[in-house]
Amino acid sequence: MIGRVGNEQNLVGKAQRALVAMRLGRDDEALGQVTPSAEDEPGRTAEMRELMLLLFGECSTMVSVLGDGGSAPVKVQVFDEAGEEVPIDEADPPVRTAVRTLLAEVHGNTEAAEEQVEIALASAAPDEVDSLLLQALRWTIRLSTECLDRDLPVTDWVHDAVAD
Repeated sequence: MIGRVGNEQNLVGKAQRALVAMRLGRDDEALGQVTPSAEDEPGRTAEMRELMLLLFGECSTMVSVLGDGGSAPVKVQVFDEAGEEVPIDEADPPVRTAVRTLLAEVHGNTEAAEEQVEIALASAAPDEVDSLLLQALRWTIRLSTECLDRDLPVTDWVHDAVAD
């Protein structure tokens, strides 16, 4: 249990530093902050999976808060480079995975969210994994900012990373 708590605190610290870098427009620095520290490949993949699930879990919580616990719908839209809305299935693979992961979390299907992340980590190119991670960080910032603007609760560690 102590190892798990320590690992979670480590992941939260990494996520906080990455969120701060993203707020400052430093995507590369954000990615550097979340580089897995495990030395072996299974450990690196597991750490990246846990980090993504942490971020998507927080996003899910904030979507619920913004949607008033499910009584008010929150619309998820996907846009292409030209700013045109596209169906989720026509989005770039990292965005498609991010949307599916978030929707699974929002609907309480953590297993499906984990599966989406597992598939991405197993089959996506490194730049696609980076895109997925950046998407999770961007959504965490946008959703937390919206929650804070509406005086809605945000997890302390996210608040600390995004508050001015």
